[in-house]
Amino acid sequence: MGLNAAPSSPPVVLVVDDSPETLGMLTDALGLEGMKVVVAESGRAALSLAREIGPDVILMDAKMPGIDGFEACRILKTEMGMADIPVIFMTGFGDSEHVVNALASGGVDFVVKPVPIVELLARMRVHLANARRARSAREALDSTGRRIVVTDEKGTILWATPQASELLLKCGISVEEGSRLPWELADWLLSQKPGRAEPHILARNGKHVECRIVGEAGAAERLIRLVDRDAGTDEERLAAAFDLSLRVAEVLLWITHGKSNKEIAEILDLSPRTVNKHLEQIYIKLGVENRTAAATMSVRVLWDG
Repeated sequence: MGLNAAPSSPPVVLVVDDSPETLGMLTDALGLEGMKVVVAESGRAALSLAREIGPDVILMDAKMPGIDGFEACRILKTEMGMADIPVIFMTGFGDSEHVVNALASGGVDFVVKPVPIVELLARMRVHLANARRARSAREALDSTGRRIVVTDEKGTILWATPQASELLLKCGISVEEGSRLPWELADWLLSQKPGRAEPHILARNGKHVECRIVGEAGAAERLIRLVDRDAGTDEERLAAAFDLSLRVAEVLLWITHGKSNKEIAEILDLSPRTVNKHLEQIYIKLGVENRTAAATMSVRVLWDG
């Protein structure tokens, strides 16, 4: 796929339009910018080519015979696993209805025909950079084994790490891009206030999964971390893994969260001297010499669960 290509590789642009004049103009203009251009004259052809070439960005004509641009974009995003690929719509209509349809179908932007090349190139660069960052973040989360689900503010699933999908499947919930979270999770998500989110316990099929909002990507996306509560709390899991008391495990947990000894003492209502003693025990039990190494071992245990 184009997004996996080396940074020096030219971006692959799929241009979809039923107008030969528009295709020719864009092919010439984008080619001069060093981009690799592939063209499709219909929505159906675009779907076939997108699967074959994995473009970095798609320029999509809104209105075409047969499968129009809006429907083609919906299929790409919800059925073909191409949620990361930015789709920029081109339309001859400037009214709000077409703008709404473009964004509702999964498009990230739109330009009005006749296409202003300089403006289009500027928008493409921004969306290409955003897509690469999003994909890098997603691949990093996948590789660490964290259970993360990303949704919009209404609970529509945008993507999930394999580990999150596996845990939810044990709860009888199938996770697919474009599907909705169970109603109680969607309702919880809508009720949360920025910066003051409370966890929710999902109980299904004998499983208990703690759901926590751990971040936001702009105003529209929510990052939800899933914790298998049947495996115990974080403190209990650390205590069991390293043969620690629960109190010492609490200190290790806060070290993992990047807190200083002074901050940990205040959080746990301990003296700084007691925290230092607990830290010495942690180093001995884990066989490490510093906080960074201890936190690294702790993270491995927590992310495994």
